[in-house]
Amino acid sequence: MQTIGLIGGITPQSTIMYYQVLNDLAEKKYGEFNSCKVIINSVNFAEIGQLQKENQWDKLDEIMSAAARSLELAGAKSILICANTMHLTIDTVRKAVKIPVIHIAEATSDAIKEHQLKKVALLGTKYTMEKDFYKDVLKSFDIEVVIPNEKDRLLVHNTIYNELSKGILKKESKELYLKIINSLILDGAEGVVLGCTEIPLLIKQEDVGVPVFDTTTIHATKAFSLATRL
Repeated sequence: MQTIGLIGGITPQSTIMYYQVLNDLAEKKYGEFNSCKVIINSVNFAEIGQLQKENQWDKLDEIMSAAARSLELAGAKSILICANTMHLTIDTVRKAVKIPVIHIAEATSDAIKEHQLKKVALLGTKYTMEKDFYKDVLKSFDIEVVIPNEKDRLLVHNTIYNELSKGILKKESKELYLKIINSLILDGAEGVVLGCTEIPLLIKQEDVGVPVFDTTTIHATKAFSLATRL
């Protein structure tokens, strides 16, 4: 098994989820008490969040690239950015290292194509829903993307930062998310991409009548598959 490098801390909640998924996969593949070979570089979410608000993506490129280089030097053979939004920096990160940096949207697109879906709803931070970096990857796989209206986008975004990033799960927030999801299904969405690594804490497949794409699990599973291929 090759060592997987995680750029974590964005948020700690999602990093915990990645670590859990990877270790569950290792135990399932190799047997009881086996764990995954993982190196984590945990960046400061307070700093990351502030720089996002200030639109200082050049600075974020520097932070993420430095984190990736440290993982490569520590022996990682592949890297995961443990946050959908921070894939805004992936082009710069990929240039900073010689090892694969696995794109969460590419892995998710593969999963959507396996279901033979052509149109999906995308939920995530306002950056993920409104900017093109994520939607363009899905579109390159011939997948049409629909996003919530402006009011609902703000609700989804604020819930992520004010609740899910802190591990706070509210029944009323789940009900609002499901209402938004159902409206997007009525708009033609054949599946739902949980395009923020914390949303799977709140929304599960059994909550929704169409395929749900848990990007955290999909991303971690893709990395584990590559790390154990040899």
